[in-house]
Amino acid sequence: MEMKLSTSEIRAILQGCQCTLRFVGSSKDYRQLQGSPDFSTSNDMVLNNVVNTLGELIEAIDDVEQLMHQTGGYERRTGD
Repeated sequence: MEMKLSTSEIRAILQGCQCTLRFVGSSKDYRQLQGSPDFSTSNDMVLNNVVNTLGELIEAIDDVEQLMHQTGGYERRTGD
């Protein structure tokens, strides 16, 4: 089953995730966990990387929406 989300719903969900992760990252317990020498991820990613990535996704959505507003719709770009 495909979920149908509007662009504003997608943006709101991503922004909510970003705020939640900032809240988690600011907690003393999480900072202690992340600071542990035993804390590692397979790609050395930390929570702040995820927060920044969500910000980039939100910005990309805003950029596409602005472009759509200027051109009147989606312009698909291909490598051809």
